[in-house]
Amino acid sequence: MTTAIDPEEVRKELEAKLLLDRVRVTRPTGTPVLDPVTGLLGEVPADVIYEGSGAVLSGHGQVTAEGIVGKQWLDDTVSWYRLLTPLSAPVPARYDRVEVTAAHSGSAATGGRVWQVLDPAEASTVELVRVTRLDEITPP
Repeated sequence: MTTAIDPEEVRKELEAKLLLDRVRVTRPTGTPVLDPVTGLLGEVPADVIYEGSGAVLSGHGQVTAEGIVGKQWLDDTVSWYRLLTPLSAPVPARYDRVEVTAAHSGSAATGGRVWQVLDPAEASTVELVRVTRLDEITPP
């Protein structure tokens, strides 16, 4: 016998238990400017499209999250990282950049790392949180 799932209840639970970090998603708007003194390219101009609650999960983090929630709710992915944001957040576009600006955990290893959106958010008939596949592009 299966028990009916209340998507709204699960959504609230996921947001309260998992979307504990503050994340920023930016969209490139131009090309970097060359610094004539150093000969290095500057930052890529970008607009902030979302800043708010979220989480970046690795494949291992996904397993941990499923333990917290008490059920499996994400399938395996070829991407090692996923960005989770509320459904009210805008849909990230391919090549948007993602950073964790404030980690809930003091021991989080997400600080100083940068990811790039691989594809627009995953779509499904029943959505609980926005799930976006990422690739790490942290500069050396």
